[in-house]
Amino acid sequence: MADTLTVTARSAQHSHAPVSADDFPALPLTLALPHCPQSVAGARRFARAVMIAQDVAEDLEDTVLLLVSELVTNAIEHAAPPLVFHLDQPADDTLRVSVDDGGPVTHHDNWHATCTDDEHGRGTTLIAALADQHGAIERPDGHTTHWATLKTQNYQ
Repeated sequence: MADTLTVTARSAQHSHAPVSADDFPALPLTLALPHCPQSVAGARRFARAVMIAQDVAEDLEDTVLLLVSELVTNAIEHAAPPLVFHLDQPADDTLRVSVDDGGPVTHHDNWHATCTDDEHGRGTTLIAALADQHGAIERPDGHTTHWATLKTQNYQ
């Protein structure tokens, strides 16, 4: 399991200079993450590195990063461990962001309790607005996979 997540960040200007395959993770990407708020930033760093390596359009990268943030945050706030983040390309024109979690929790942790009421409830609406398709798969073992897909040709 990844306890520390680091990726060498490129400049904030988002230069698409050539990179080698050894510089960044590739698709498919699967990360077991600690069930803590810091994992949101870690998942975003890895997803951004993959987007740079794939040389995707900046607006697609931005959308992917928002989906990553929402899906990982929702898993931390509303679900039990484990937490596994996936980014893959099931078809040439599709990117999929998904998060496996341990299923819904019956009580919320301290992080959730520190947020005000107006900071909750927008994640699913945002995912629905951004994604071409999204959903959840509840498995017999109680675990859940939340996913969202994007058609890459919409971002050129």
